[in-house]
Amino acid sequence: MQLGPATRAVLGIVTTVTLALIYLPLFVVLLNSFSTSESLSWPPPGFTLEWWGRALQSTGALEALGTSVAVALAASAIALVLGTLAAMALSRYEFFGKEAVNLLIVLPIALPGIVTGIALNNAFRTMMGVQLSVWTLIIAHATFCIVTVYNNAFARLNAAGTRLEDASMDLGAGLFTTFRLVTFPRLKSALVAGGLLAFALSFDEIIVTTFTAGNGVTTLPLWILQNMFRPSQAPVVAVIAVILVVVSVVPIAIAQRLTAKDAATVSR
Repeated sequence: MQLGPATRAVLGIVTTVTLALIYLPLFVVLLNSFSTSESLSWPPPGFTLEWWGRALQSTGALEALGTSVAVALAASAIALVLGTLAAMALSRYEFFGKEAVNLLIVLPIALPGIVTGIALNNAFRTMMGVQLSVWTLIIAHATFCIVTVYNNAFARLNAAGTRLEDASMDLGAGLFTTFRLVTFPRLKSALVAGGLLAFALSFDEIIVTTFTAGNGVTTLPLWILQNMFRPSQAPVVAVIAVILVVVSVVPIAIAQRLTAKDAATVSR
């Protein structure tokens, strides 16, 4: 489709305005992390590295960062196992209710976080009689992280087809040997991408975390929420927010690159 000069200009303006609305607030947060002001203000009266030093020495922030990383890694690991198994089952086997199962697996990513949080909180405390802790938090994060792994693995398995797997089994290889030597090598980059997306999704999750974290369990987004309006803490929070953005963006960028590269490889 050929676009005229006027259409291209309009699309360019709309794209620029959209990107500005998304990224200008992030730029303001970055500037505030270097501001000499003790509150979030605009324009910054001056610039200093004091808040970065305080943030890097903040025990609470560092502990929250460690908790966020541990929870994200554990939730991503659970999502990788369960998401891969679900994708294998739904892409390779036909059974009654397959479409319904597919919808049920994908649905958690579309549900409002507050609904998921309330449902899991109720299930843990009243149905199972389990006290909220870091483990309930990991399970809660895994419920929506599974979707990212499942979507990546399901798409890759469908794109790759079954010819090589059928040939492998015709030549005498068993199910696990075929998976190890044929299926997994073609699937691994999709799993890496899905795992990175799951990590990023878990790392900055706050709504579900609020309902499923036990007493004393503080992730980095929760720490930011608790310290945002405390005296002289706003610039430190801005520093942590910048770190949060970087930690979230890097896995997504790597995952996007892997997905694009492998999609081109599989389509050959």
